[in-house]
Amino acid sequence: MKNLILILAFTLLGLNCFSQRKVVKVESQVQDVVVQNEERVLKRKVAIARFSNETQYAKGIFYDKNNDPIAKQAVDILSTKLAASNKFILLERQDIEKVYEELKIAGNEGIQKVGADYLIIGSVTEFGRKNIGDVNAFSRTKSQIVQAGVNIRLVDVSTGQIIYSEEAKGEAETTNKTVMGLGERTDYDATLSDKAISAALSKLVENVINNCMDRPWKSYFLTYDADGILITGGKSQGVKEGDLYDVIEKGKSIKNPQTGMMMELPGKTVGKIKVDFTGGDTPENEFSMVSFVEGGIDSQQLSKYYIKEIEK
Repeated sequence: MKNLILILAFTLLGLNCFSQRKVVKVESQVQDVVVQNEERVLKRKVAIARFSNETQYAKGIFYDKNNDPIAKQAVDILSTKLAASNKFILLERQDIEKVYEELKIAGNEGIQKVGADYLIIGSVTEFGRKNIGDVNAFSRTKSQIVQAGVNIRLVDVSTGQIIYSEEAKGEAETTNKTVMGLGERTDYDATLSDKAISAALSKLVENVINNCMDRPWKSYFLTYDADGILITGGKSQGVKEGDLYDVIEKGKSIKNPQTGMMMELPGKTVGKIKVDFTGGDTPENEFSMVSFVEGGIDSQQLSKYYIKEIEK
């Protein structure tokens, strides 16, 4: 009878050994942005100006701050998440020199430089890895945990003002358990770094999107003559034929004595235009041909006006 009980006990332990699995956990309070292809939005131009690694992680004797792997990880992950939202025209800044070199190789010397509406400046402020183990009579558990902290600032290029700033933390963990020496053992998991940074950035992306999209989309007049009225922006920004937009005469620019910054007083609506045709094949050369359905402007002073969405 005792032998039978021992056999059953070891059988159950053996089954438990083979039931252990590697567990990977990533903590993130905000889910990644879900792309809705049917949604049409007026896209803002965004560039990631700088992302740095302010921690001491991976900073050895041969460390090169211009080629920091943690900072590059953060830029790539953030760019992917913003692109997945389908709400921005992302402009390259980190590797812009490589783009210029490629254009020169192709014989294109007339490189166009496009300005962004918003700049993202960020840094990895915390980064660390730790191992935790738990040993019992018949089992052993080992966990690897990576924690990352990320700080982001969103700057309105037109004013230089920081319109959003926040810090978030993310954590990624992998756990293995063995029973009586059997089961999968834990090796160094390099992917946890990506997952921890991604978890931290996921908490910030939605707020970045909301802060950009809450501010009005703007366009400007290119020409106003016998050949037609052209404005900047086209299909890639979400402009389509039949759209209606308000035309605003800019308000007076004055210096705010409290902040020392120049500020533009509210403008006034002077007309309404309809999009008749969209042209161009890249964000740099896209345009729209429009016509006035209400009001008008001084065709000799196009810089006094801008076009924006009709407030709903």
